[in-house]
Amino acid sequence: MRPILVVGTSSDAGKTSVVMALCRIFSDLGWRVAPFKAQNVSNNSCVTLDGREISRAQYFQAQAARVEASHLFNPVLLKSHGSGGVHVIVNGLPYKNQAIADYFEEIEAIKGDVKNAFTTLVDAYDVVIAEGAGSPVELNLLAKDLSNTFIAKTFKPRIILVADIERGGVFASIYGTLALLAPEIRENVVGVIINKFRGDRRFFNDGEAIITQQFGVPVLGVLPFLPLNIDMEDSQSLQNYQQRRGHIKIKLAVIATPRLSNYTDLDVLMADEEIEVTLIHQWQSLEGFDMVLLAGSKSVISDLRWLKENGLFAEILRFQKSIFGICGGYQMLCETLVDNHAQEASEPSIEQGFALIADTATYFPTKTLKRGIYRVFDEFDVEGYEIHCGQLAKYPLYYQSGRITGTHIHGIFDNNALRTAYFRKISPHYLGFDYAQYREHAIHRFTNMVRENLDLSVLL
Repeated sequence: MRPILVVGTSSDAGKTSVVMALCRIFSDLGWRVAPFKAQNVSNNSCVTLDGREISRAQYFQAQAARVEASHLFNPVLLKSHGSGGVHVIVNGLPYKNQAIADYFEEIEAIKGDVKNAFTTLVDAYDVVIAEGAGSPVELNLLAKDLSNTFIAKTFKPRIILVADIERGGVFASIYGTLALLAPEIRENVVGVIINKFRGDRRFFNDGEAIITQQFGVPVLGVLPFLPLNIDMEDSQSLQNYQQRRGHIKIKLAVIATPRLSNYTDLDVLMADEEIEVTLIHQWQSLEGFDMVLLAGSKSVISDLRWLKENGLFAEILRFQKSIFGICGGYQMLCETLVDNHAQEASEPSIEQGFALIADTATYFPTKTLKRGIYRVFDEFDVEGYEIHCGQLAKYPLYYQSGRITGTHIHGIFDNNALRTAYFRKISPHYLGFDYAQYREHAIHRFTNMVRENLDLSVLL
């Protein structure tokens, strides 16, 4: 089947979730489906079984497609690194840290990796469903646009345009995008999806006619607004989290540092009806919270300094209840952070941590990339993954003593038994829930919504 490319009129239009739903729909039809994104810019990543790092969004789409995730699904991943710099990951492995301008100068060479990955997938799968990035008509960046322009011109996929009606200006955004597309790309646009529609669908009948008749492109579907609180791609998507709240047993403060990464660790907590999650973006009193969570960070030392500058560092030290650190947050709990190779800051440095764990975090150029089943806290076997340059001398994988707990393992709270045991120590009334079941239900519910509101005949 000819590949499909899903592009958007803007960032956060809903491309990731639409691709996810299409992956599941085609999988339900018995097709072998591969998701794809040529270049993703995200600090939210995951590790494949062979130790390669890809965007969490493509990992999520692979799960929806019921296929094992591969580095071919996301051949280029960019993670923010300092002022105007990026950590470049190619074919799932660290390539280099460089200024964004230097990265763009090498874009022609990287196109070969993207082309090889896409070609391999087309040969191996029944259908490849690619996700674009941002807008496909950023005119000053077209020559550097791997995810939209390069894929559209090189492989001639059928193109679906997703427009976010919630942000307003949907007609202008659709018309402008179509008008600015190069003719050889525009001719492959098979339809438009109106996303995040609220209210009575009948009120958009005239709008659909305008798009079809005046813009010359069919409306494939109008998708109702339906939050999908799992595997958000970037910090902008993070703002769309909607918590499920029932009978609250635990109030959790999540320290949302500027370089917060791998915040999919928060998904399970946001989905827990017994936990009220508050994202702490600046200083505030932590009195009244039952627990503090220090999550992952792309630049641990920089974020640690940010905590000290705004007073949160001292506030966390005053906090006398449960503290849990994951990856970068785990490293912050140590006595000292040593970065002789400038992995976490713009120059080699040593920074004092919270000293709640008697250990030193040392940063090395070689990154740990691992996925598997881990034995933690001497009693739980959990599935998870590691992505970190920092290494702890005494407690390389996890630490637990009294109210202080930490680990390098992402996905730690996805384990029902561990999560329930940990939170029952904070509140004996905590009941717990089955997160895997919740997650599958969320995928199924969103996919059914798309299936019911989308004209699949155009694609089939």
